[in-house]
Amino acid sequence: MADSTPPLPSALPGEARVARRGPGRPSALDADATGQRTTLLRAALDCYVRHGVSGTTLRHIADHAGVTPATLHYHFGSRDGLLDAVVEEQLLPALLPMQEAVQAAGEDVAASVAALVNGLCAVIQAHPWLPPLWVREVVSEGGALRGLLVERIAPTVAQTLAARFAAAQARGQVNPDLDPRLLMVSLIGLTMFPAAGAPIWRQVFGADELGIEDVRVHALTLLDRGLELK
Repeated sequence: MADSTPPLPSALPGEARVARRGPGRPSALDADATGQRTTLLRAALDCYVRHGVSGTTLRHIADHAGVTPATLHYHFGSRDGLLDAVVEEQLLPALLPMQEAVQAAGEDVAASVAALVNGLCAVIQAHPWLPPLWVREVVSEGGALRGLLVERIAPTVAQTLAARFAAAQARGQVNPDLDPRLLMVSLIGLTMFPAAGAPIWRQVFGADELGIEDVRVHALTLLDRGLELK
C-alpha cells in the first residue's frame, strides 16, 4: 500500500519543557503536552516505517517532528522508551478492535474468519503504516517487533483461531486436509501482504483503482470456498 501516513507538522507547540501535572483539573499545558506526545509517536512510527526501527535514531525522529532530541528524552526517557510507547499507545490499540471482534465471534468458524479479515482490513484502512511495519519488523529476520507478535498478539488471535479451526474440523465443518495452524498464516497472507505489496502489484497489473476493500472481498470469497464451509 502506498505510504499515506499523514504529513507531520513542521514544528510542534510547546517546545519548551512542560511542567509535571499536579492535582486538579487538566490545564492548557497538560493538553499541549498530550498533543505533542501523540505527534511525536506518529513521527516515530513514520520513521520506523521508512527506515526500520534499528535504522531510526532519536535525531531522525526529532528532525522529522521539528523538535530537539531533548524533547523526546523528556517525554520518553530513551530510544527504547519511545519504542515501548509506540507499541503500547499506537500499535496495540490499533489492533485491539480486530482482536475484540475475533473473540466475540465465538466458536463459529465462518464468523471467526470474517471477523479477522474484516477487522484486519479495517485496521489497515485506518492505519496504513501497519502493513509495511509488519513486514519489516515482524516478518523479516531480526525484526524489532517479532517478540511482540509471539508474546502478546499470537496468544489472543493466532492460537485462538487455530483452536477454533481444529474444533471445526473435528465437527466435519472444515476441509480435513487443511492444517489449522497454517490457516491463520493464510489469513494474514491474504490481507496484510497484499496491502504491504500494493505499490508493486498495482504497477504490475495497472490496478491503481484496487484498494483494501477489494482485498477484503477477495479474501473472504476465496476463504469461504477454499475452506469448504458447510
